[in-house]
Amino acid sequence: MATFFGNITTGRHRSLTFLGMSDPQHVPQLPQEETDLIRAWHELGYETARQEAANGERLVRCLGLDLMVPPEVLAPAPAVAEVLGRAVLSEAKRGRRVLDLGTGCGINGILAAGRGCEVVAVDINPHAVAAAAANAVRNGVGERFRALESDVFSAVEGTFDLIVCSPPFRWFTPRDQLEAATTDEGYRMLRNMFASIGDHLAPQGRFLFFFGSSGDLAFARTLMDRSGLRRTVVDRLERERDGRLVEYIAYRLSR
Repeated sequence: MATFFGNITTGRHRSLTFLGMSDPQHVPQLPQEETDLIRAWHELGYETARQEAANGERLVRCLGLDLMVPPEVLAPAPAVAEVLGRAVLSEAKRGRRVLDLGTGCGINGILAAGRGCEVVAVDINPHAVAAAAANAVRNGVGERFRALESDVFSAVEGTFDLIVCSPPFRWFTPRDQLEAATTDEGYRMLRNMFASIGDHLAPQGRFLFFFGSSGDLAFARTLMDRSGLRRTVVDRLERERDGRLVEYIAYRLSR
């Protein structure tokens, strides 16, 4: 079975830099054969998501939460969502300020709010923002959960004890809002996030970052390495697909 792979501090908030490269461009770090396979998997997943979305809003139960997911928002896959969800439940302590980047239907922010955290949940998709806010109320944590439309950190103020992000794995160009949940053209969002993460992470804060080898994991590791943050694997899931071992990994990053 083949395996599919793929601290400089300054200023008041100890901003992290990329050794002189504030926004390194994405150059695929995968052989063409693996890129082609990822593309094939992506197309299959996108078509499945479109078919599910055609049925309209649906109820998804995941990690003990009841989540209503509109057709413009990607529903969480329970087995994969549990990897980051377990890490969130471990790190989320009462009274901590939490930022859920790319919240989607709100699952990770709602888990943190359920632990007594004050949560700011952001997404570039307005349908996701509305769904996350409604799901927080549905699961009894609306008073500790604030949802905002934001392009990465554009609407975010202050620093956070815990930042959580499960970004799009693929670097392709999305064809619609639904596909944008899984594709980040040229990893623009990912690059911008790592370039500014230090401005929003409290001195003793933690950053939970979820990524997998069905994306360019080598490039994601390059961004993590250049961020100056210390990286630890806190949870992972391995699955076989088409004779390949696919990894889904939850990382904890800290100063």
